[in-house]
Amino acid sequence: MTRIHLDHAATTPLAPQVLEEMLPYLTTTQGNPSSVHASGREARSAVDAARDRIAAVLGCAQREVVFTGSGTEGDNLAVRGVLERWGAENGRHLVVTAIEHDAILETARHLEATGLATLTVAGCDADCRVSPNTVAAAVTAETVLVSVMSVNNETGAVQDIAAIAEAVHRRNPRTLVHTDAVQAFGRIPLEPGALGVDLLSLSSHKIYGPKGVGALWVRHGVALAAQNTGGGQERNRRSATENVAGIVGFAAAAELAERVRPEETERQAALCARLVTAVETRVPGAMVTASGATKAAGFATFAIEGVRSDVLLAALDMDGVEASAGSACASGAPLPSHVLRAMGYRDELAAAALRCTTGRSTTLEDIATAAEVIASAVARIRDRAGAHPAAVGG
Repeated sequence: MTRIHLDHAATTPLAPQVLEEMLPYLTTTQGNPSSVHASGREARSAVDAARDRIAAVLGCAQREVVFTGSGTEGDNLAVRGVLERWGAENGRHLVVTAIEHDAILETARHLEATGLATLTVAGCDADCRVSPNTVAAAVTAETVLVSVMSVNNETGAVQDIAAIAEAVHRRNPRTLVHTDAVQAFGRIPLEPGALGVDLLSLSSHKIYGPKGVGALWVRHGVALAAQNTGGGQERNRRSATENVAGIVGFAAAAELAERVRPEETERQAALCARLVTAVETRVPGAMVTASGATKAAGFATFAIEGVRSDVLLAALDMDGVEASAGSACASGAPLPSHVLRAMGYRDELAAAALRCTTGRSTTLEDIATAAEVIASAVARIRDRAGAHPAAVGG
């Protein structure tokens, strides 16, 4: 069976040219970048060159790029690092949105629950859009950090980060602004300085790079409290021996992603438009989520009446189509999507989410086949449950 992978927002395959650049650092060049001998210097040179390459893609200074082990670690370093460093001076109030990845939302809630911070969770509209005015209104004299994701990982909705950052800084110039740009990198133009943010998280494996490496862009002049301590790597912002091969691969993937972005975003937007039309036509009761928002290329997202996400995904998997309900970090649990709930969907529909995300290998034939498989799987599940859109809608 030929499998159709429509879960590229969860992860992407390693690009061949990325692997090619990584191989020497997985085989013959094995020095520790902190060592002073020849092998160590060679490894250090590779890390420094990769930092320069990523900085060039982002249009920033290389010293502003902090390598991490993942996007989640970057998010945690931003939130915890800012709170620990600046909380005593600028306040311990955090503002995040209800549609953030759990790396932000659950971290902020944990900090509130343990008494280390106070928290305001800003809402969104029915199309997963966050208003700059809503976010700014939540900012007080005690707000140390605001975090709003650039592209929602469940719906693909693009937020106006520049307008949000401007509104927040106008309200309180001392408040720092972070954006989780993990799903934005490679899909939309991304230049941290132009966005007006202070911190920005990235992940390698979302852009055809290796897993286990990410980055946090930290605007020059913004101090963080390190969350990993001991070795002083990354300018004392993240102690740990650098993942040399992963970092080299990340740089190669970043350059490739930016090079192919104009063509690929146009192509994948057209593929997703076809899938949306086909599913709406063939699946009664299929609702396109965030249909009124500007969506990043590669996202076709639905709430489908009369099915549960976990049941539908299992059926699709058996028929050779790989998709998800939302975040890969949470899709193993049959719970209502917190993003769809924030958008106003009732629990039955929030637990009936389907996220299809295309990639560079996705073809028109894949889209046509996937639409047929989705329609057939939904019909079978509804027949077995005796559920039909007319009975479960509303």
